[in-house]
Amino acid sequence: LNATSPAVDDIELDLPGETFADWYPDGKALLIGHEYRGRTELYRYDLGTRALERLPAEPGTIVAARVHPDGDVWYQLTSARTPAATHALSGGIVLRPPGEPAPAGVAFRDLDVDGVHVFIAEPAGQAPHPTIFIVHGGPTAHDQDAFYPGVQAWVDHGFAVVLVNYRGSTGYGKERRDANVGRVGLTELEDISKVHDRVIADGVADPKRIILSGGSWGGYLTLMGLGTQPERWSLGIPIVPVGEYLAAYEDEMEPLKKYDDALFGGSPAEVPEKYRESNPITYVEHIRVPMLLIVGQNDPRCPSRSVDIYRERLLELGKKFEEYRYDAGHGSLVVDEQIRQVEMQIAFAARNLGTQEPID
Repeated sequence: LNATSPAVDDIELDLPGETFADWYPDGKALLIGHEYRGRTELYRYDLGTRALERLPAEPGTIVAARVHPDGDVWYQLTSARTPAATHALSGGIVLRPPGEPAPAGVAFRDLDVDGVHVFIAEPAGQAPHPTIFIVHGGPTAHDQDAFYPGVQAWVDHGFAVVLVNYRGSTGYGKERRDANVGRVGLTELEDISKVHDRVIADGVADPKRIILSGGSWGGYLTLMGLGTQPERWSLGIPIVPVGEYLAAYEDEMEPLKKYDDALFGGSPAEVPEKYRESNPITYVEHIRVPMLLIVGQNDPRCPSRSVDIYRERLLELGKKFEEYRYDAGHGSLVVDEQIRQVEMQIAFAARNLGTQEPID
């Protein structure tokens, strides 16, 4: 929509990945945010000349950006090293969270493995390290160069952390986002397995101490990975996962049913074989390593009944697992609860792998 006339303009930008836009106050230009490969750039797009000018924003992930009435651009920026703060293009930080600044985090480095983009954070000390793959949810989401307290906690305890933007992730264009349609879970795990091989070959990861973890869709992929790739993983930490997909489909919100229909190519009644091959419970017998299940009792997105069914099967098979349930939904917004869960995960790793206990 043209702000100065009733006409509608089609704007084509030669920018891969995702974009968002906002107006300049005079209506003659757009502020464009461009997200690609886990980082954000800012541009000014002149509606009259069609010129696209990159703006000198700091590197990292821009959560939000607006044009100030005086023409300056304020943007909220985070990176692996720094929590979010509001910056100005004219220079400096104009607003930061109250209280003492958080300690600086460990910067991410980029790795590309056969077209799969990866972020890695490594601790000090001699490699190979105990390593945790923290798999993002969605699947239509992606890991970014952003400050993740949980990632930094694992690094502080001597772990390398691997973040894989598998096929199915956003941030790399529509073709890659839709690449897991019709072969759900297995496609993502093919990419994760390539990265698993690479971090071992590069000497980053100790092959005898590699954890697979993730929340939501990442929790689903964790259960799938433990069952379909049992030789790769030393422990599993699925957080608010889907355990038995048919039960999850029955109990989930109606919009998620429609999403699953698009992802699988139909409902469980229409394409039962697709759901069977992408259902974690199909592979539960193959699990070899202990897991810590973390479950939200009132989760509307990944309903707990699907985990109840999976848990019963684990018990029947005599599989080793621990379980923690909390009285909330799809994750907790209570900071003390968030800290408790990270400490619990690190302690679980320490008991099973001999790594560092949680720091008091």
